[in-house]
Amino acid sequence: MPVPISQMWTVASYVLKQKIQGRKRYPFVLMLEPLFRCNLACAGCGKIQYPAHILKKELTPEECFKAVDECGTPMVSIPGGEPLMHSQIDKIVEGLVARKKYIYLCTNALLLKEKLHLFKPSKYLTFSVHVDGQREHHDFSVCREGGYDLALEGVREAVKQGFRVTTNTTLFDGADPNSVRQFFDEMMEIGVEGMMLSPGYSYEKAPDQRHFLGRARTRRLFRAILSNRKSTWEFNQSPLFLEFLMGKRTYACTPWGMPTYNVFGWQKPCYLMQDGYADTFQELLETTAWENYGTESGNPKCANCMVHSGYEASAMDHTFSGLGGIWAAAKAMLSGKYEDPDALALLNEPTKPVHAYNPLVQIDSSKGQLTETRV
Repeated sequence: MPVPISQMWTVASYVLKQKIQGRKRYPFVLMLEPLFRCNLACAGCGKIQYPAHILKKELTPEECFKAVDECGTPMVSIPGGEPLMHSQIDKIVEGLVARKKYIYLCTNALLLKEKLHLFKPSKYLTFSVHVDGQREHHDFSVCREGGYDLALEGVREAVKQGFRVTTNTTLFDGADPNSVRQFFDEMMEIGVEGMMLSPGYSYEKAPDQRHFLGRARTRRLFRAILSNRKSTWEFNQSPLFLEFLMGKRTYACTPWGMPTYNVFGWQKPCYLMQDGYADTFQELLETTAWENYGTESGNPKCANCMVHSGYEASAMDHTFSGLGGIWAAAKAMLSGKYEDPDALALLNEPTKPVHAYNPLVQIDSSKGQLTETRV
């Protein structure tokens, strides 16, 4: 089972409580960003484009605890930047474990092996390791040759020491579905608890703007990858969200479902967009013009978004909306092979070589790393 029963029960109880209280907008997971600094410069991410004085900033443990207490959700995701570069990340995690929060510490794992001694294995702590597919695909995505091998060293050591470990994979236009499926096999063999998937979102500051997926291409890609599923694959995600990615379900975005707190405050409206900040979580809920976001709003920035931070909370809300949602989720978990002969045909379609995905970036093997080349 990819998620401990205690975590499933805690989350289910929390969501049901919100339903009973009649809350239409409630947080599902807090996205706690304690810093923007990172040791990678991925072509699809704009976080490290901030000026140096912003990259030097860190949230204190006390600021993190205040945000977590204010939000009240049982699950906390700690992205970045690279959280393991935070000077007090061990104190932040220790404090959240003491609060019995289920933590997903999102890391590229380049520092994981050397930093493991700072943490203790706990059911409340999961290392969510960002791995964007097999070696060549991952290294190209993160613009660093050898990044895959370093990440997997950290994953293997964390699993060996008894930590909970999941992978987090972002897929862009041109991804090879056969390679992704082989990647699933490899991760299961290593012993990770489960895998998480999401299509990429077009950050305005991202260097590569050419390879973010549109909605139709997202559904086509995920249908090819997730249909005819192997029983050995474990996903640490809502099964209804995965069906949404495959085009089997339609959901409206719930950007308040995964609110973001970072060095600027509570980010409006979500982790992926910056339209101002609020000083408190309640202010975020009350002053954000939520009707201006999501595909249905007509906002061009939201037109192609199908990212988990906007839609997995929607899937979870549907799961506990009544007997229909509970039955749909149970059915997906118990009989989720998704046999689809037409999807098998999609696996035979030719794909571009990985180096053709991003013409802005080339591998400079003489320096042992990926470097940018403008065209």
